[in-house]
Amino acid sequence: MEQFSNGDIFAGEVIGTAILVLFGAGVCAAVNLRHSKAKDAGWVVIAFGWGFGVLAGAYTATPLSGGHINPAVTVGLATESGEWSKVPLYILAQMIGAFIGAVLAWLVYYSQFAANADKDHAQPTLGNFSTIPEIRNPAANLVTEVIATTVLVLPILAFGLTTGLGESGTSVLMVSLLVVGIGLSLGGPTGYAINPARDLGPRLAHAVMPIPNKGTSDWSYAWIPVAGPLIGGLIGAGIYKLAF
Repeated sequence: MEQFSNGDIFAGEVIGTAILVLFGAGVCAAVNLRHSKAKDAGWVVIAFGWGFGVLAGAYTATPLSGGHINPAVTVGLATESGEWSKVPLYILAQMIGAFIGAVLAWLVYYSQFAANADKDHAQPTLGNFSTIPEIRNPAANLVTEVIATTVLVLPILAFGLTTGLGESGTSVLMVSLLVVGIGLSLGGPTGYAINPARDLGPRLAHAVMPIPNKGTSDWSYAWIPVAGPLIGGLIGAGIYKLAF
């Protein structure tokens, strides 16, 4: 991992992850909530919204912190480099940023969430912030997250071998398109967290925000989008070290 100051790491990862989650939770709310102009726009829109969130968040954070904005990426990079000393700082900042991004998305769609006070038309709201599996099977859901994150982290590390990508800044664009591709191809079963902070930070925000009739925050599932991506990050880095 590149050496950045602790202050820059904290600022970059908080800001970058907040932007990521603002875009991501925002596109989910846009597609899911009643009285939104993008209602029922579909999964393709959601996948691109998250990809653009990565694009904006990572480009913003990269000069300060390297733009990890994902604990699985941080763990993967640390596994590849052997440098673990700043991993807790990265993950703390990412969690704070994810929480802030979720709160900002709630504020943007405040009127739509407030409409949930109508009990006759109340909607569960967690899916606008965190992942919910289409079929609840913990083992299968965990495997999905592990595989999806492995094929996120392995290409990210491989992108670093192409000097021109890093020098031109195109690597961030490539990662953003990779996230869109993972969403379109592998996101159907679980909603593809592939990022512990992206799921846990907004889940915590959902639990404390005063959203009318918000429903459960589903803590019994919450470990899967944390453990799966972390395992996938380790596997992706392990494959990279063995193969490259």
